[in-house]
Parts: sequence; structure tokens; C-alpha cells
Amino acid sequence: MFSWLSFCGYQPAVMGIVNVTPDSFSDGGRYLDADRAVAHARRLVAEGAGILDVGGESTRPGADPVDEDEELHRVLPVVSRLAAEADVPVSIDTSKAAVAAAALEAGASIVNDVTAGRADPDILDVVARAGAGYVVMHMQGEPRTMQHEPRYDDVVAEVGDFLVERLAVARDAGIAPESLCADPGIGFGKRVEHNLDLLARLDELIARVEVPVLVGTSRKTFLGRVVADAIGATEPLAPDARDDATLATTVWALDRGAAVVRVHDVRPVAEAVRMLSLMRTLDARAVA
Repeated sequence: MFSWLSFCGYQPAVMGIVNVTPDSFSDGGRYLDADRAVAHARRLVAEGAGILDVGGESTRPGADPVDEDEELHRVLPVVSRLAAEADVPVSIDTSKAAVAAAALEAGASIVNDVTAGRADPDILDVVARAGAGYVVMHMQGEPRTMQHEPRYDDVVAEVGDFLVERLAVARDAGIAPESLCADPGIGFGKRVEHNLDLLARLDELIARVEVPVLVGTSRKTFLGRVVADAIGATEPLAPDARDDATLATTVWALDRGAAVVRVHDVRPVAEAVRMLSLMRTLDARAVA
């Protein structure tokens, strides 16, 4: 039975992103070849990734869906090799029950579902039968439409309501409580101000869901816009120019209790996790 506390109980876990896609917003096409994807994943582990998240379908704003056969063709060779060679848990980033089942059979131990079981409810049974970890994420709409005028009265309360409800559905489907993780879905159907509100009140959200929380700000569009505004640029920064802002928001999330952070650029985040953990130890000793 997968338990998140085995991987993020002592200190937060860094989840490295392995996009096996031609159209992901940051690195689409770079690791579509299985050999290159595996080599990239190994580098991420060497840099400090404690979990690898393999995805074969882009969830960037405006992305078109990928059929099941194509997604399986992209991810299975990568998942099977990493499960055998990487010595860290492998997560499959999918919303399809058949893809999740095949990836778990190939050695993955976590399912990261951006739809929280709404796109394909059978995925909950797949996870429960496998005793796998499961990430429940909030998204308003779907990738093709999620950035078309997203609206909230209170984004933190509404995201919290959603996560609490979907976590209950997952438990009712037989997924063990210790196998559950929640993700507020930064950048998924949210404006700049919504993302900033979620980060500002992250501790409130964490206290409410009562499971480990995963935060993924890595290279998101809102960071490019915030930094561009700060420096007076007319266009948002390109994805690969957002790593400094990613690090700042990731450290913020870690300091407020995030248990897992999902990033493209692993090394600086892994170093930040180690430093924060050390400072917390020193602080605890001082108090004692």
C-alpha cells in the first residue's frame, strides 16, 4: 500500500516532471523519444528528484486531448524502464483508467489525475485495487477551455470544497487515506489573482484538506506575467525564463506546509528543500 508519508514525512518531496509529449508548454517534443525521456529522468533523480511524474498528454491551456492508444505508446516504455532503473517512485500523469492501469502494471506507484476522477471514474477503482498513491487535483473546466474566463467568489474556499469532496469520493472508492494527496491546481482554470490567492492562503487550504498537499507552480504562465509586470516588459517571460519565479513560489509553498512540489528544474528546488529542512531542525533545537 502506497503511503505518502514514506516519501514526504521527513522532508518535502520534489517531483520531477517528465513530459513525453510533443506539445507541453515548457518542453514539448524535447523528450518525446523514450531514450531521451529516460535519460532526462535519470538527470532529475541525480539532481534530487524523489518522485518522477511521467505524462503523455499535455494539459497546457488550449491543449487537445490525446487518444488512449497514443498515450500508452508514449508513456509505457518510459514508465517501465524508470520503474526498473530509477530507484524512486514513478507517477503516471493521466486521467484515463486504462492508461493508469497499464502504467501501474508496468511499475508506476502513483496516479496523478488532473481531473480528480471526473473524466474517467473507473480510474478510482484502478488505483484502489493497485494500492497506489493518488493525487486529486482541482481544475475549473478542461485544458481546452479552462482559461476562458475562470470565475470564483472565493477561490480558496471553492477549491477547498472541491478537494474535500473529491477526496471523500476517492476514499469511498476504496483508496486508502494514507495514499491520498491533494493539489490546488495552480494555473488550471485560474487567473493570476486566483493563483496568488491560493499561494497566499495555502496554509489555510492545507489545514482543511487534511492530506499531504502537492503544489506545482513550475514555469506557469502567471509567473511570466507577474515578473513581466514587475520589470515593465510588455510580454510575459518565456517558460524557460520563469525558473527564478518558480523557485520563489516553491519556497513560499514549502514554508507554508506543502508536502510535495512538482518542478521542471529540480536541482535548485532540491537544494532549497534541504536547506529549509535544516533550518527547521535548528529552529526546533533552539526552541527546545
